[in-house]
Amino acid sequence: MQSKLGLDERQIAEARALAGQIADDVMNFILDKTTVAIERTVLRLMGLDGVDEEGIPLANVLVDQVLRNGQLSGGVSRLVINGMLQTGLSLQKLGEKVAEGELDLFSLPAFEVESLLERGALEAERALDRIKNSRQARETYLQQLGEGPQPYVYVIVATGNIYEDIIQAKAAARQGADIIAVIRTTGQSLLDYVPYGATTEGFGGTYATQENFRIMRAALDEVGEEVGRYIRLCNYASGLCMPEIAAMGAMERLDVMLNDALYGILFRDINMQRTLIDQHFSRMINAYAGIIINTGEDNYLTTADAVEAAHTVLASQLINEQLAKRSGLPEEQMGLGHAFEMNPAIEDGLLWEWAQAQMAREIFPNAPLKYMPPTKHMTGNIFRGHVQDALFNLIGIATGQGIQLLGMMTEAIHTPLIHDRQLAIESARYIFNNARHLQDEIEFKQDGQMVKRAHQVVDEASALLQEMVDKGLFQSLSEGMFADVKRTPDGGKGRDGVVLRAPDYYNPIEEALYRRLGLDMGKEVSAR
Repeated sequence: MQSKLGLDERQIAEARALAGQIADDVMNFILDKTTVAIERTVLRLMGLDGVDEEGIPLANVLVDQVLRNGQLSGGVSRLVINGMLQTGLSLQKLGEKVAEGELDLFSLPAFEVESLLERGALEAERALDRIKNSRQARETYLQQLGEGPQPYVYVIVATGNIYEDIIQAKAAARQGADIIAVIRTTGQSLLDYVPYGATTEGFGGTYATQENFRIMRAALDEVGEEVGRYIRLCNYASGLCMPEIAAMGAMERLDVMLNDALYGILFRDINMQRTLIDQHFSRMINAYAGIIINTGEDNYLTTADAVEAAHTVLASQLINEQLAKRSGLPEEQMGLGHAFEMNPAIEDGLLWEWAQAQMAREIFPNAPLKYMPPTKHMTGNIFRGHVQDALFNLIGIATGQGIQLLGMMTEAIHTPLIHDRQLAIESARYIFNNARHLQDEIEFKQDGQMVKRAHQVVDEASALLQEMVDKGLFQSLSEGMFADVKRTPDGGKGRDGVVLRAPDYYNPIEEALYRRLGLDMGKEVSAR
């Protein structure tokens, strides 16, 4: 893509190289560690499901026992596969007996290593084949039904009741939505377990459970066939159960998942070590499943000023891009986030927003960028709000954004009603259709303020990345470089769930993912 803004390709390449150094530093830190969430994810992918008599997920029961026994550093896989070989039980039956106190994994004799590794590899292949089949089902639907053009119209459903969500989601699809995001209930990201089954109670959202994923996926397939286009499903692979939810989404054919450790660190106070380790594994799962990830840079501008902090969004996007590549995610699955959040009272604010969106499109030409609507400066005046959203939609189509989360005119008043969503979709469709090829007709004045603004943001982002290379990501986050929020490496929630890997650490799912994604296992190989 030739830069309409006259961006310096060499400068962009140098900024990417700096972001790559930051990402490599993170990878060197995380690769010799595992977490309780990663180990639970391995069990879930190998087929463990359900809860014990107290409602505790069996994955938690097993991993917590191994952690208390001081053996999680070797990975949960070795113990459970040994148990399966020694008893002849399936993983599900094995987990149930452990939960009931009828089986002690630690008292079983050890099977020979070759048999254990052979069984582990078989279980991993079965697990990943299930994800592969789910991805192929999506591709079949897309071939048969097709889908709407980009920007995808992305809307939110958040009633708390999965069955009510279905009604609202189907209505939104019939109105023209391309992506349905089921927002998680408030606080779920801080739970160190995944609730079980279909749920009907939630505040500000609906619980993310595997059964809820399955129910909503089936509903969207049904309405997709009715309206004649594939409807994508989005949820959140973030929080203390980030990799587990990624695995559930992969198995149940979600299409888009918010998957960003930096968001969890900054806005949910999740320990940065824990969530960056979890992020790498969860993004490998999403990469293999063909799921588009969304990142949360748009949220920076809700706590920091959108004019002053614009460069931090770009710096974070570049870091997220490099971390994603190290997890095997292609650019076509990187829904890097940004937002239309400048104060509407600023003179020529539209020009600056346009420059920022065009800059992001040119720097990440292959990414389905996730463009977020105005929220910070919504006042409750629904008429002005509708105009703000219309300007946001105009920039979205004029700069070729990939995913457009529609704003609602009732933002700052209440959770949108069905008719609020219908008006938002009608407005977006009208603007997208009437300005479909506007981006092809536009050139920018090379000495104008839009070009100057874009160059300023790139310059400031490059300088910030250089500073972060010198300090490292952990120290940079401690100093509040993103979103004006400060976090410490040992602070936050979930730090006690991080475990240093032993020399004999074994994770057959991870090994199979590395192999199928064509990644270099690096330290993982030497650890075996």
